[in-house]
Amino acid sequence: MKIKLGTKVKNFEITATDNKLKKLSDLLKKNLIVYFYPKDMTPGCTTESIEFNENITKIRRAGWEVVGISRDSIKSHEKFIDKHNFKFPLISDSDEKICKIFDVIKEKSLYGRKYMGIDRSTFLINKKSEIVGIWTNVKVKGHVDEVCEKLKELK
Repeated sequence: MKIKLGTKVKNFEITATDNKLKKLSDLLKKNLIVYFYPKDMTPGCTTESIEFNENITKIRRAGWEVVGISRDSIKSHEKFIDKHNFKFPLISDSDEKICKIFDVIKEKSLYGRKYMGIDRSTFLINKKSEIVGIWTNVKVKGHVDEVCEKLKELK
């Protein structure tokens, strides 16, 4: 399924660092910022996650919640959260089911070697499960500020 603005996201099961969260709908009691990132503890992913964390109060005041998704294990996510004191849950998508729903697995290249990996992407999902914002191929610098600006527009 190609995700675009207005797409209604079907409910799906999740494995999150917060054990109470079992399905996407558990997170949609508020509007939701879902950001996909390649790997815990790597420089760009750490910067992006820290910036979401630093803006969490502003984001929550605007009526939104944040969740990060990568293919890392819950154990890896918990270490990442503990190290940086993140105030939001991370979802493990080791089987890429959620990545496939959002179509974020893309061919990438590192030192000339091609591989399939997560395209850094962010989606805004409102309480009605509709996509109201999309960023793909995200560059970390300034991204969280852009997302916060969009939240103001959506108010």
